[in-house]
Amino acid sequence: MKSKSDPRHSARELALTGIFSWLFSNVDKAQSLQTAQSLIDISDVDMKLAEKIVVGVQEHNDEIDKMIAECAPDWPLDKIAKVDLVILRIAVFELVYGKTAPIKVIIDEAVELAKKFGAETSSKFINGVLGTVVEKHE
Repeated sequence: MKSKSDPRHSARELALTGIFSWLFSNVDKAQSLQTAQSLIDISDVDMKLAEKIVVGVQEHNDEIDKMIAECAPDWPLDKIAKVDLVILRIAVFELVYGKTAPIKVIIDEAVELAKKFGAETSSKFINGVLGTVVEKHE
């Protein structure tokens, strides 16, 4: 498990919270990181990474969702748990568009987020989908 003081891991947690907030509320997407910061207690955050992820997911959301749907054909997007979907969106953005870290690190970060925020089987599901994304889109 990642250290609570890892700024890049904290950035991904903050991005997850920000993106999740605009899925379920009237939060302005541009203000989602400020909203996320007010909702969770995270210190030592790589804000540039968090902003890059949130903006990147917003800009590429349709393409990212198409990739997820293609790589998880048995799971329509509306049937994927919302937290799992947000984690997948973050990881797919980083893998395909952001190139913010090595592939193994991005997948590991997504799996760790799934273990912390998702259901019991979320980490396996996310690992499998991301493995397929890497095979098809790298």
